[in-house]
Amino acid sequence: MTTLDMILLSLIGGVGLYLTYRMTVSLEYKWNWGIIPQYLFRYDTEEQRWVPNLLMQGFLTTIRLSVWSTILATVLGTIAGIFRLSPSFFKRLIGRTYVELVRNIPPLVLVFLFYFFLGDQLMMALGVDDFVRKSSEHTQALLALFFAPPARFSAFLSAVITLALYEGAYITEIIRAGIQSIEKGQWEASYALGLSWWQQMRYIVLPQAIQRILPALAGQFISAIKDSAIVSIISIQELTFQGLELMAATYLTFEVWMTITVLYFVLTGACSLAVRRLEMYVQNRTT
Repeated sequence: MTTLDMILLSLIGGVGLYLTYRMTVSLEYKWNWGIIPQYLFRYDTEEQRWVPNLLMQGFLTTIRLSVWSTILATVLGTIAGIFRLSPSFFKRLIGRTYVELVRNIPPLVLVFLFYFFLGDQLMMALGVDDFVRKSSEHTQALLALFFAPPARFSAFLSAVITLALYEGAYITEIIRAGIQSIEKGQWEASYALGLSWWQQMRYIVLPQAIQRILPALAGQFISAIKDSAIVSIISIQELTFQGLELMAATYLTFEVWMTITVLYFVLTGACSLAVRRLEMYVQNRTT
């Protein structure tokens, strides 16, 4: 650690202490950290075990929301990214229209549009609510474990699709840029071997592009975790929503939001570490 690093850390620590002093003395704020743990976990006397409470329930919902929306966004972004470079004009038009339409609509507006105008009608047309209602108890338990409780399943699914559409537009451009970064000689060599355009993409181009775009994808995956807070406006009981409810009930503004900040940091840090490990694994396989 250099002298400059030590100075910067000291300055950051000093600012943190000053802000804490101002909140404690000037605002006359009374800290009450002792009440926070009970909102993370509580002991269920009926089940005789510790179970997640409000904040941890929201944390788990955020994980489910982020995982499913990221998976769907990656699939959607990969398809649209390939479409953007397809020899077919129609496919290129679909990819370009999707990207420009979604990227130029604020995510909050997109949530409202999909949830209130499209999601409600689409879920009804697909019979999602009827399917969940008529499912066996075992199926409903699995849905509650991996997605959301049956009563909130449609809203959760709408939120996942909305986030996937929004994040997928940015992943599309990452995929497109990664493919275009591959040297022209790779395309020419694979074409000389008699490979079709799809075979070139599958066996030659995409394996090399994935290694190059992993850092950018990691940033987008982290962005998806943070953007999941947007769906709290449609009463998805994720971490931010639970924090708002808890703050309104306890008036512990700083303690609640600092705890939520730490939980988000743990989640995004784990995602960053996982992608870094994947990047190293891909590098080791290609060397």
